[in-house]
Amino acid sequence: MSIATKASHLSATEFPTKTVVVLGGSYGGSRAAHLLAEGIPQGWRVVLVDRNSYAVLAGHEHKAFIPYNINNITSSSLSDLPSCTSHVRVQATITSIGDHRITLSPNLPGSQESDLDLEYDYAVYALGSHLPQPIDLWNHQKGVKSSLQPSAISTYGGTKSEGVSSLQERQKRVEAARSVLVVGGGALGIQFASDIAAIYPQKRVTLLHSRRRLLPKFDEAVHEEALQGLQELNVRVILGERLDFESLQHKSATPASPELRVVRTLSGQEISADLLLLCTGQTPNTGLLRDMDPRAVSPDTGLARVLRTMQLCVPPPSEPHKYQADDVLHYLKKLSLDAEEGSESSSPPSPSSTHPDILSMSSSTETLTLYSNIFVVGDAADAFDAIKAGHTSYYQAEVAARNILRLISRNEKVGITAGDDLDSELEEYAHGPPAIKVTLGMTKSVYESNGVVGTKNDGVEDLGVAVMWAACGMRDVSEEDMFA
Repeated sequence: MSIATKASHLSATEFPTKTVVVLGGSYGGSRAAHLLAEGIPQGWRVVLVDRNSYAVLAGHEHKAFIPYNINNITSSSLSDLPSCTSHVRVQATITSIGDHRITLSPNLPGSQESDLDLEYDYAVYALGSHLPQPIDLWNHQKGVKSSLQPSAISTYGGTKSEGVSSLQERQKRVEAARSVLVVGGGALGIQFASDIAAIYPQKRVTLLHSRRRLLPKFDEAVHEEALQGLQELNVRVILGERLDFESLQHKSATPASPELRVVRTLSGQEISADLLLLCTGQTPNTGLLRDMDPRAVSPDTGLARVLRTMQLCVPPPSEPHKYQADDVLHYLKKLSLDAEEGSESSSPPSPSSTHPDILSMSSSTETLTLYSNIFVVGDAADAFDAIKAGHTSYYQAEVAARNILRLISRNEKVGITAGDDLDSELEEYAHGPPAIKVTLGMTKSVYESNGVVGTKNDGVEDLGVAVMWAACGMRDVSEEDMFA
């Protein structure tokens, strides 16, 4: 019997509904919510929080916004959330997170709903990263802007209609441009440059990349195939040159092209274009964790530190049995909460005891984490050099969800027998070999899977998006239904 099945057979206990919150509903969050809703015992609920109401070629933009459809999880308003005892999804913005509480806010100013504090027992933090400017509908990046940023939509609230309108506005800017400069030779930059060149062969498209190789985390053959595909589309590719961002502060206008921008690289090479797309990487969305505890996030990478169990990891003190002031306050807080809830414990637990909120999970060395009830998956996690991709987040979420079910079953102490795998060590995540598929125009693509690199020429305009709709639970959806 699977872990999920065993956990779901635990009997209900006589205390108010306990909560597992899943923060973020993309690849990782939706997968974690699905597994948890299937396997969690009675007396528990799953709350999925995402600020969007949905989980690009002109005429197909509506297909990019897929409605949530996770088995056993229904939609709830923010105001109704406290009274819900079933598994629910709520559209809201997370404004803060603590070790057992999150604060939620309605997305749009002027909403009649108030902010809400929600207590939780376990959390899956799957908020990913802030996207590069050309596809960042939420407009996170401040300072220098990509010239694709639309000005028509001043407030974005995460709805499908707003997303479609934003993409259509960006499409118009691409269509109007005579020359395009794409900065960044990752998957997004390559796909932007090749798509624009394929759809508008009369445009002058330049791709600028600071490294000598495209997609350097993958086999060199991927670089070679991607470079060849770009060159076949007459994309000018400049490698080994870094953009001088100071040059973005000034525009050079000419009578023929009033929006023409001339930028330069650090070596002094000048490039002119009237449309600039900054595809220079994603920023981990870990600010909430940093605000909760600065030690939880690496100051160098901005990624959340995690154990291989995908639990948030705060580094242990440098000396055994000596704890920082913050640690002492943390334990005192736990004691006061336990006392208020009628805990029968008569003496303070030591940091090394098996307290439900402090769990050592290593078979060889004891690793202390103050936040064993918080799991981080996807782009936000410093997951041992795993590639930042949707499939990576998906599998990390499976590990996190199964470990939460183990912990719930272990703490409920119902249905657990000697030798039961629910009572074993928590599962540890190990990433597989790098895998990727990058389109090179409308039909061609390059891929790497299990060490094999190859190309295909079977692409379609909408990328076969019906497959992704089906993976999100929306099977046999017609073209007309995708507009909904």
